[in-house]
Amino acid sequence: MKLYRLSSVAAVALLAMVGAGTALADPRGLWLAQDGAHVQVKSCGKELCATIASPRSEVDPATGQPWTDKHNPDPALRGRPLVGVAVLYGMVPDGANRWSGTLYNTDSGQSYQGRLVEIDQNTIRVEGCVIGICGGRNLQRIQ
Repeated sequence: MKLYRLSSVAAVALLAMVGAGTALADPRGLWLAQDGAHVQVKSCGKELCATIASPRSEVDPATGQPWTDKHNPDPALRGRPLVGVAVLYGMVPDGANRWSGTLYNTDSGQSYQGRLVEIDQNTIRVEGCVIGICGGRNLQRIQ
């Protein structure tokens, strides 16, 4: 009888741990990028997206003016303010605590396939690959 009870308790504990590990995470919120920019991750319909909430500094040191999307491949968009520019879009669940979609790099004006990975409640990682070279950056939760 004791063995049966112990097995039941172990089975319930195992199921609880497995369920907790596969629960869909929620990376929505305000995040601090390694360069000092603030990034807002939010729902965009059934997908996740992220926009620049504030750039790394008030002015672009190269121009002395507020930051713009100066590297955008579309010349008509190069003068738009960097605040509000989508840097992650079309992010859909791709496994436990992972989303896949498109990354926009404001430093180069290039877009890449990538993913957002929730490491824990206070850390997400944005990863992408270009021509077989992969990399990523961690962001820390502000809110």
